[in-house]
Amino acid sequence: MSTKTLNSLTASQVKDMFLYVGEKVVESKPLLTKIDSAIGDGDHGIGMSVGFTKADENLKANEFTTVNEVFKTIGMSMISSMGGASGVIFGTMFVGGIKGLEAKETLDLSLLAEIFEKALDAIKVRGKAELGDKTMIDALQPAVEALKAAQNDSFEEGLRKAESAALEGVEATKDYIAKFGRAKSLGERAVGHQDAGATTVSIIFKSMKEWVEDQ
Repeated sequence: MSTKTLNSLTASQVKDMFLYVGEKVVESKPLLTKIDSAIGDGDHGIGMSVGFTKADENLKANEFTTVNEVFKTIGMSMISSMGGASGVIFGTMFVGGIKGLEAKETLDLSLLAEIFEKALDAIKVRGKAELGDKTMIDALQPAVEALKAAQNDSFEEGLRKAESAALEGVEATKDYIAKFGRAKSLGERAVGHQDAGATTVSIIFKSMKEWVEDQ
């Protein structure tokens, strides 16, 4: 695939990219379980594995002509299979960004930034969390800002910057006191531990970058 092609992906390539993302999140189940067990219920890794396994199943079962359909399939798979707050929040990461969006046959960096920015807003409305509350937003918001700032870069370079920003966001969660979930009751004792949801977001961006890089 040429560098020029990498500046936008077809719906079929977006599907393949997220199949790879799903594999990587499922592989990270032990890590996510360990992180969540320190300050949460310990079930985040299991939930993400269930959600992405279902998404992979539904992606493999269908062919897609629009980017919107790919995102919707992933989001709805997560919401229907995971249950609980994280299913809704991570499902919203995929369906929230395409709500009201006209059908798109290709995905470029500009559209990716737009989708994830709308998703971020939808998650904030739904979950009531903000930056610094020790949630997935602490990784997603920096990643979105990096994507928006990288509009003149290649797809790969934009994702590399988003991955780096998400990782910094994960590191920052170690210093925050949790405002949500079981970790909220720990107060200061949650300091020093990273957030599992933010970690998952960083894995998603890292995997997207790896897939594009590999092409």
